[in-house]
Parts: sequence; C-alpha cells; structure tokens
Amino acid sequence: MSAALSSSQKPDPRIAALDALFNPLARSDAPGLVVGVALHGRSLYRRGIGLASVEQGVANTPWTRMRIGSTSKQFTCLAALLLAEEGRLDIDAPVRAYLPELPALPAHGPEPSLRQLMNHSSGYRCYLDLGFIAEGMAIKPAGVAWRVQRRQREANFAPGSQVIYCNSGYQLLSRVIADVSGLPFEQFLQERIFAPLGMEDTASVPSDFELHPGTATLHLPAAQGGGWRRGIFPTEELRGEGAMVSSIDDMLRWLAHLRAPHKRVGSAASWQQMLAPTRLANGHHTPYGLGLMRHDYRGLEVIHHPGAVIGGASQMLSVPSQALDIVIIGNGAPCSPRELALRIVDALLADQGLAAITPTAAERFAPMLGRRYRGRDTGLVFGFARAGEALGLSLLEGPAMPLRDEGAQLCQPFDEGGIGQYLLPTAQLAGAVAPPQLDLVADGRSECCELLPQMPPPLAEAGAPLLGRYRSADLDAEARIDFDGERLLLQIRGAYGGNRFELRALSAELFGCQALDVPMGHGANAVLRAAPAGGPPSDPVSGFRLDTPRTRQLAFERCGD
Repeated sequence: MSAALSSSQKPDPRIAALDALFNPLARSDAPGLVVGVALHGRSLYRRGIGLASVEQGVANTPWTRMRIGSTSKQFTCLAALLLAEEGRLDIDAPVRAYLPELPALPAHGPEPSLRQLMNHSSGYRCYLDLGFIAEGMAIKPAGVAWRVQRRQREANFAPGSQVIYCNSGYQLLSRVIADVSGLPFEQFLQERIFAPLGMEDTASVPSDFELHPGTATLHLPAAQGGGWRRGIFPTEELRGEGAMVSSIDDMLRWLAHLRAPHKRVGSAASWQQMLAPTRLANGHHTPYGLGLMRHDYRGLEVIHHPGAVIGGASQMLSVPSQALDIVIIGNGAPCSPRELALRIVDALLADQGLAAITPTAAERFAPMLGRRYRGRDTGLVFGFARAGEALGLSLLEGPAMPLRDEGAQLCQPFDEGGIGQYLLPTAQLAGAVAPPQLDLVADGRSECCELLPQMPPPLAEAGAPLLGRYRSADLDAEARIDFDGERLLLQIRGAYGGNRFELRALSAELFGCQALDVPMGHGANAVLRAAPAGGPPSDPVSGFRLDTPRTRQLAFERCGD
C-alpha cells in the first residue's frame, strides 16, 4: 500500500493518480521497486512494490535499500569539488597531472582535464564497455579497470570536442579523490557527504558480492523457462561511476539539499558548476553538467540523473520551480524508472499548463523506416525504425530511441539516449524516398552521411574475407570470425571470459553486431568495419574496427587464418 501524509480524511486525488500508475507493477511473485515523492520538502508518496528478494519472499518496503547505479555520479563530482574548495585539487588540470601513469593519448591538442571526466567530454574509452565487449558478463577483480585504462593507446575523440557517456572518467576521478584526500574513496563520501546530510542508509559499495542489511537483491529474467537470475555487476571495483546503495528517504534528503538556497555541503560556486551545461569546443552546449542533467521538460526545468545496474535501474528527478522531488529505484521490475518519473510530473503538475510533446509519427516518415546511413568523416552508422508509434533513431544497431519533432528538425536529446544530442533536418526525412545523403548534427558537429544499400550482399559472400583470427592490443583480447552453420560469429576472448556477436551484413564492408552473451543495453550492439587488404574484394581483410555506443574505432589486426 502507498503511504501519504495528509491531514484530510478525504482521499487525495494525487495519491490515487500515483497508485494508478504503480498498481500494475505490484506483484507478490516478482521483483519490484521503491518510489518516493515529496512536494515542498514534505513526503507525499512512499511505497515499496513487489519483492526485495524472490528467493526469500521478502517484500520491498519504503525503507528498502537498493543500488542506484549512475545516479551516484553527482556525489563523486561534489567530492572532487569539496577538495577543490580547499585548494587541494584543480578540476581544470590535466588528468595526468594527478595520474601520470596514464598514457598520453594521440595528439589532439590539450590533454583531457578532470572536469572533462565529470562531463563525459574527455574522449577516454569506457572500461566497463571494453569489459563487456571482450569478456561478456565475466566478473573482473579489483585492479582490472586501472590496467585497462593504462593500456589504451587510442581515444574515442579529441578532448572537449564531443560527449560520449564514459564510466572510466568517474573510475579515474575516484582514484584521484582517494589519492588527494588520503582516504579510501568510500570513506571520503561517508565522512564528507553522507554523514553531514543525514544519509544513514547510504553507502558506496564496490561489489555486488558484499552483503549489506536491508538491501534488495537485483534480479534478471531467466533466458529460458521463466523465473529469475541474480543480477551481479561484472566487476568488484565499482567506485564513483555507480557504486552507491541508498533509500528513497536518503535520496529525497539529497534532492531537498540540492534545491536548498543554503548548502550544508559544498559552496554555492561548486553547486553552480555541477548544474551548468557543458560547452564543447565547437560552441555547442549539452545538458550534462558535472554529474547532473538540467534541461526542459514540457516547459519546466528539470534536474535529474538515471542509473542502471545488472538487474535494476533508478531515476532521481527534481522540478525546482515546483519543489517536486521524485526518486524511483528498481530491483528488476519490468519498467523504466525514467519514464515513470516523467509520468509523475505529468500527473502532479497537469494544472501548470504543461507544454504538449509533439510525437514524430513514424507513418509520416515511412520511406526512412529500415534505412541506414554512414557518416563520411566518422563512419558512424545509424538507422531508422519504429519506436512505438514514433520514428526512432537507432545508433550502431542499438534499440530505436524516439525522435522529437521540433519543426525544422527532428531531435534525439542527450537525456534520452545518454550518448549525445542528434539533430536531423525534417525536410530531408519527409520526402517520398530515403535521400542518398543526409545531414546529421551530433553535439553541434555537422556531418554528411551516405545511404547504405537496402539490399546488402549475401552474408556468405560478404563474410568470407573476414574469416580468421585477430588480436586487439587495446582490448588485450583474441578474436575469431567463423561461420556457424548459416550464422557468422565474432568470438572474442579476454583474460577473464569471452563474448560472442552474431554478424549481419549491412554492406560489403559493414556488419551489424548483436552480442549473444550480455544483457541488452550493456555493450550488446556494435558495428564492425572491415579494413580491406588492398587486393580483390574476395581477399582476406587485414583487420577490422568495432564501434559501440561508448567505444569508437577499437582496432583488431589479423594474426592468422
């Protein structure tokens, strides 16, 4: 049952509206979530839904603790800024000023800074994504993330030129915070942030193998036969990128502090930096600040950050002008906490004259459905598919995310894809046929893209030059491409495990990759770009590169047949 604080004996229509939203998720035989909503600093709705442990039959309650994943990132930024306030840290200094063991990246101008770690514009590759690519769900011990980062000799992009979500930035930032403060990262958060704010049920927990009282089990649906599997993140060294366990009450305290005009933790200047958008080298602004996103939703400014773990997800959102704070944390419920949080905004602020959301109807752009394009400069592959009733943009063969109709352009905002902001001219997409060329603007960078063939070559013909063995130095992994019956498989093997991708031809040199051994959304989709050897098309290729949403141009060189 929901819990509401009200002095009236009459049913509160706001509570009824929220119950209607969450009742369909209330089951006694499946995992669920916890939700907390506060208005003007007073609790409006606190509810536990479903089971905290399917194995033990224990129900979620409003006091249940859960992993919040990347919602942790804002705390890491504040920790760094606290050290900066004391003159012990310069967040605009190069990362290698604090971590000189890191290799210098290719000459792209200035080196990445600590600030760029926080706003995802450093260009560094994500150690978690590299782990999913090479080793699937194999669990890596402490120390691997640091070795992975020191091994990289290439970057995703020039620092400050683009934004790609990168957990490595926060892993590195956590290391810097510990080195500069002289305290373990977890202890610094506890002493400097959690304790002063009264967040008694919050901790930074590096491994899912640790047991903490009152914490829900994470759940994944079993692949076959129904039922559930335990969700375990494949590393034992989570840090500032997503290690926190918390409760709805603690997170609502945090949001109240975030909105408060006078802060107990952090200076006004530090909080201003956290909430300021990121300005890229090309002048483009993205809504991601330092661990927080700030942007418009239906005419209202919202501040938020989502989070995802293996077997759970979270969303923290505030509407400052209305003093509305929302926290949703799940441990396996089949829902999107982000979408649920926005539905709460819709339901509670309907009388505020919310602006309409204009859907991009897929039928209006029917010739684009199923078509793919490739960027001339970056080689970025994207396509169009249905996202419900809307036209969706599919990046690197990933799930289609709905495009918003902004009149002259269609937009996929950063807050939806979490990769970057993508703009496409409406006029080019609304024709009777898919245009041979299409202009894409990604994070303010314009690129001309070319239409890929609607009918790619047969897989047997396109895949033959790929067959053989490969090695990736940056990944420290071996790979092999073979036919398995009618399937073309890329098998990668790292130090701790392996991963398999099924390949399908998009053109003579491009292949879509779908991982077979990791959950959707965790390094599960990619595009392989073959590097021809220079002879006839039938000759074996010299290597290939992999692009995923968070890793670009990962090189593999042929090392045998």
